[in-house]
Amino acid sequence: MNESILITGANAGLGKEAARQLALKKETKKVILFCRNLVKAEAAKKELEAQTGKKIFEIVIGDVSDANSVRNAVAKIKEPIDAIILNAGGMVGKIAAHLTSSGMNQLVATNILGNVVLMEELIKRDKLRKTVLFISAEAVPGVKSLGMKPVAMGTSSADEFAGVLDGSYFGNKFDVTQAYGYVKYAGTMWTLAMARKYLDLKFVVMSPGNTKGTNAPDSLPAPMRFMLKYIMMPIVFPLLGDMVHNLEVGVKRFVDCVSEDRYKSGVFYACREGKLSGDVVDQSTFYTDLKNTSYQDNADEAIHRFIHQA
Repeated sequence: MNESILITGANAGLGKEAARQLALKKETKKVILFCRNLVKAEAAKKELEAQTGKKIFEIVIGDVSDANSVRNAVAKIKEPIDAIILNAGGMVGKIAAHLTSSGMNQLVATNILGNVVLMEELIKRDKLRKTVLFISAEAVPGVKSLGMKPVAMGTSSADEFAGVLDGSYFGNKFDVTQAYGYVKYAGTMWTLAMARKYLDLKFVVMSPGNTKGTNAPDSLPAPMRFMLKYIMMPIVFPLLGDMVHNLEVGVKRFVDCVSEDRYKSGVFYACREGKLSGDVVDQSTFYTDLKNTSYQDNADEAIHRFIHQA
């Protein structure tokens, strides 16, 4: 039972809906909206209060692409937190390949850097009690029916992961839609490594599936954005079956994951093989690289090469 939950990227889309659903659970006493923009955070807080009738939302401002911003934000958190949902991420649009001061590119910094630093700073300050949920995607195991290939690294060595994190792995042809799956793979493997390192906490990975009503398509290049928003999601996916669901359904996975014991530490849950909606299953049953503890540790090592200089 979680009385307090922190959600990164909580002012819109999946994060905001997670805050709403969690607030409606009777045991929830506090929901922390970890956001980059104060104006947007305050607007989200006001709307959430109106929707839920509860005054349990708090705002913490921090930029997940900036390690020091996250460290400064965590220093302002006074009381321990039961669960954190590492939701901040996405494809971040045209700036995805741009390098940040950490040496990671913007895509990686937004999806991984601050989320990792947040977890580590909370643990260092003894402010994390129970659960860490990292948000991943079916882009990791792939979806054959849509021509979405699984992530297939050569060795999953620390050096290879480091190449993904700074973008050099992709050479001169950086395609954010391809890179996104590899970035989520790195974050997923880091989370699974943490499940083995911190046995007193639950570390789980979950995909929301193919969810309507998020702002994810807005970060794509214009032709892809148009195709996804106006053709694939409203027309094509419903015809295929088990390929799309609404925001409430996608986010309920997050809420259930941090609330229910049936979701186990060290597991990546997402749709059944070849699906983008429906029941969730342990992805390692068909994407076996997830079981490789050396790969997990290599992802952790590579991420910390950049965090140490951030």
